[in-house]
Amino acid sequence: MSRTVKAGIIQLANCIDTKEPCERISTAMLDAHLPYVEQAAKQGVQILCFQEIFNGPYFCPSQDAKWYGMAEEIPNGPTTRKMMELAKKYDMVIVVPIYEKAMSGVYYNTAAVIDADGTYLGKYRKHHIPQVAGFWEKFFFKPGNLGFPVFDTKYAKIGVYICYDRHFPEGARALGLNGAEIVFNPSATVAGLSQYLWEIEQPAHAVANGYYIAAINRVGREAPWNIGEFYGSSYFCNPRGKIIAQASPSENQLLVADLDLGMIDEVRNLWQFYRDRRPEAYGDLTK
Repeated sequence: MSRTVKAGIIQLANCIDTKEPCERISTAMLDAHLPYVEQAAKQGVQILCFQEIFNGPYFCPSQDAKWYGMAEEIPNGPTTRKMMELAKKYDMVIVVPIYEKAMSGVYYNTAAVIDADGTYLGKYRKHHIPQVAGFWEKFFFKPGNLGFPVFDTKYAKIGVYICYDRHFPEGARALGLNGAEIVFNPSATVAGLSQYLWEIEQPAHAVANGYYIAAINRVGREAPWNIGEFYGSSYFCNPRGKIIAQASPSENQLLVADLDLGMIDEVRNLWQFYRDRRPEAYGDLTK
């Protein structure tokens, strides 16, 4: 029997001067997203995901300790608590990518996952941390240490793989082996860097693993860093590797798509990649 899930992703430009205090920035960005959450609820969205560090700018072009002030505890910080309220109000699963404070001086790039009854299910911490011009992430984030969890939500089994993670097929495979039906990849990436890969890598992961992928990227330019144009173009990709819905390259937008989870069995029964894997032959990959 077909199982169809209505999923939504939100891409948004920074809406406040980055000279403002972190608390004010976080509040302004959260407030900017709320109308889109309401719009998603009106459209019947069952699972919703925001972009990477959705409640702030992408501050990693700097190496400024000011931005440690953006970090919050999960699940006891204000943003996660607010999303737990909204999830319960709208009967909606919400994936919340924010800057996590694990303890003083220890920070992660994290996504909290909240079930449709408002229950906090757990979190994913970004594993692969880049350190290249304009993306000084090792200054801000420790590498993730929670594995590749899959969350059994009311509507689907979902996983999260954050931004730079998408360049590494190993975690994408682990999410599939752990049972993911939909993988969300909240990102912050600019034209001229990885745009040529944007519609290659994630469809390839979808094909190799037989699941849906939701790829989210922010839009616009962010001063004072101006490292380039965040090109949006967020999309949903089905298990055949086909992009089935795509957002604007430049506009704030809620993108909604119906995902037929029955296609997962159909595709996996045709392409038996999980049956034909040879993990006993892959030992060199972990040396």
